[in-house]
Parts: sequence; C-alpha cells; structure tokens
Amino acid sequence: MKLTLHRSGCRGHADHGWLKTWHSFSFAGYYNPDRMHFGVLRVLNDDIIEAGMGFGTHPHDNMEIITIVLAGELEHRDSMGNGSVIRPGEVQVMSAGTGIQHSEFNHSQENEASLLQIWVFPDKKNVKPRYDQASFSEEEMNGKWRTVVSPDGTDHSMWIHQQAWFSLGIFNEGSSISYQLKKADSGVYLFLISGELEIGPETLIQRDGLCIEQIDAEIQLKINKNSKLLLMEVPV
Repeated sequence: MKLTLHRSGCRGHADHGWLKTWHSFSFAGYYNPDRMHFGVLRVLNDDIIEAGMGFGTHPHDNMEIITIVLAGELEHRDSMGNGSVIRPGEVQVMSAGTGIQHSEFNHSQENEASLLQIWVFPDKKNVKPRYDQASFSEEEMNGKWRTVVSPDGTDHSMWIHQQAWFSLGIFNEGSSISYQLKKADSGVYLFLISGELEIGPETLIQRDGLCIEQIDAEIQLKINKNSKLLLMEVPV
C-alpha cells in the first residue's frame, strides 16, 4: 500500500477577509505541481465564509461538484432555478455538464459557515446539468461508513457521473475500523475532518489528508481520538 500524506499546515491558504480557504490541491493562487489532483479528484477546498458574505454568480462546466456543510448555513442559487439552504448533515451535488451558473452565500448574518467543496472530473462530458441535495443524520454514520455519493445512487446516496464513492464516518476513540474497496483498481483520499487516527506508519490529525494507492482490497484504521472522516474512493 502506497501512502502520501498531506499535512493540514502544508495546504495552500488564502485569507480574503470574508473568506478563509485551504486548498488540498492546486487552486486559484495556489500552485503546486505535485498536488494537481489525485486521480479524478481535482479540488478539495476547506472554506470558512463570514456572516452574510459569499461567492457571487459564477460559471462551471464539465465538473461534478460536491459540497458538504460542516457548520452554519450555505445559501445556494443557480441558473437551473434551484434555490436552497444547505445545513450541517446535508450534502449537495451538482453536475455542471454543458454549463451552469450559481452563487453561494452564508445564509446567516451572525455566524460563520464552514464547508468542504470538492470537484471531481466526470466520466462523460457535456451532460445535462443537474442538482441534488440530501440530508444524512449522524446516527447513520456513527461507528460505520455512510455512503453519501456513488455512481448509481445505491443505499439512498446521491449519484454523480463518475465511478466514485464518498463516505462519511464518525468513530470513537480506541476503535479499529476497515474500509472495503468498491472497485479493485481504485485509490482512496482520506480527509480527517476532526480527531486523530493511525493508518500504517502514518498518524493523521485534524484536517490532514492521505492519498492511498495500491490497496490490497481493504484499508485498516485505528482511531486514537474521537474522529469524523470523509473517505473518497476514486479512479486513479
């Protein structure tokens, strides 16, 4: 098994006042030739948006975009006529396809919003744009993996145009857990939202990321502190 650790403090970072953002892969003003993408995983941004602020209307095309709100409320509007507020426990998926425009603002005038925005290269281009949003309770991921994004929407997950599976899990200190690959030739990007864990010789702390390749069907993890994890299985 091949492991490549991305420490939290080594990510690209920008402070725009209204937006504090950390980039796991090259994005905007952050360029690192060694961190362009992990397989089809192109962007993993960890954003904090000030109250009442946000991203004005802007375009996307031919990208699968997944947003996971960790704290606060994110207001979304797009050129397909969708308008919604995304809250913790909810996940948003957009297939940009032939092209969409959307805006994202902190819905609160008092509190920050914290979110992960993830871009995945699609397995087909110029599809009809689409939008989906779903809620996943903590009970569904306590002590186990909860698939929230998949290629086919199985297990009441949302689907994207790619052979990729996103899973969230909340695990208690002292537990040992495993993850079974859906496809034998996949890679895994593990992002530790909070807590501490061990995998092989590596110890991860909050907001560390880990590229995992050449996997022998299963990944084993040891939870050192209560942890919340995002695991992304993608073609590499």
